[in-house]
Amino acid sequence: MRVGERLRQREEDWRELDRLVERLSRTGPRRASAGDVLRLGRLYRATCADLMLAEAHDLPRASVEYLHGLVGRAHNVLYRTRGFSLRDLGRALFDSAPRRLRTDPALRIAAAVFFGSFLLCALAAAARPDFAGQVVGEAALEQIDHMYARPLSGPGSEEMGRDDALMAGFYIRHNTSIGLQCFAWGILFGLGSLAQLLSNGIGLGTMFGHMATTPYAANFFTFVTAHSSCELTAIVLAGAAGLRMGWGLIDAHGLTRIASLRREAANALPALGASVVLFIAAAFIEGFVSASSLPYPAKAAVAILTAALILLYVTLGGRPGRTPEDEIGRETGRIAEA
Repeated sequence: MRVGERLRQREEDWRELDRLVERLSRTGPRRASAGDVLRLGRLYRATCADLMLAEAHDLPRASVEYLHGLVGRAHNVLYRTRGFSLRDLGRALFDSAPRRLRTDPALRIAAAVFFGSFLLCALAAAARPDFAGQVVGEAALEQIDHMYARPLSGPGSEEMGRDDALMAGFYIRHNTSIGLQCFAWGILFGLGSLAQLLSNGIGLGTMFGHMATTPYAANFFTFVTAHSSCELTAIVLAGAAGLRMGWGLIDAHGLTRIASLRREAANALPALGASVVLFIAAAFIEGFVSASSLPYPAKAAVAILTAALILLYVTLGGRPGRTPEDEIGRETGRIAEA
């Protein structure tokens, strides 16, 4: 009998939930205020508990069926599938993604590991003639020397036989394989991604340092300069996404390993998505700009422009305005203080 009386006292909350669900069904949850979202969640959880009590104590079927319908409608409003929207896509790319990247320690670690090893090995290869051979092997050095022995344009070049679109497709496949390795090996508790970042940083840095001391330095830097900003940053972002996945296996926050991995997969999406965009951009620049006969200052300008855009995106993207999560967070704080 006490259960029945308790549920009768809850009828006003049921009617409030019914009205709130009806209103949000008409206007759409996107237009709901932070207070409405919080109230809806509280009423929904309480009504679910009421439904369990009603079923457990075999209350009248009409009441149970009403609660079933109410809970089902509230669930649909809370967890309804959101259709594709260009506005939502733009907000995800230019608002929430850069916000997450700025606060992600995995990105800082990946940048330090990759660019630190890159710079150290580049300086060592430029200062010590035998360093590059010991790191990448003499065969690899002979291959890269032969590759850049001829200029990109002018007498002896292969400019007339070049297929830019075909090469762009090849570079997309090549860049994608590098990014996938940096990301996928993060499943080894992040150690695989760290190893890939180190391997790429050491290898690329050594090659850059070696080529800077050869007679073919001008040919080499004329080719690699334009797309280097996009490609090197994309490697770091892919590695950061892998580190984020690996951290989910280390610190599960009380969840199962699979559930924690699923949670961190969502957190890794901004870094992984930005990496994919930059790898594709690098491939097109490499295919249509890097291998072209444009003068070196033009290619350097492309590199500076892309580097500046990446820096502005990460440091300033998403700063104006506030996200819905921010509004809900502030509303939760006000309620807690009250």
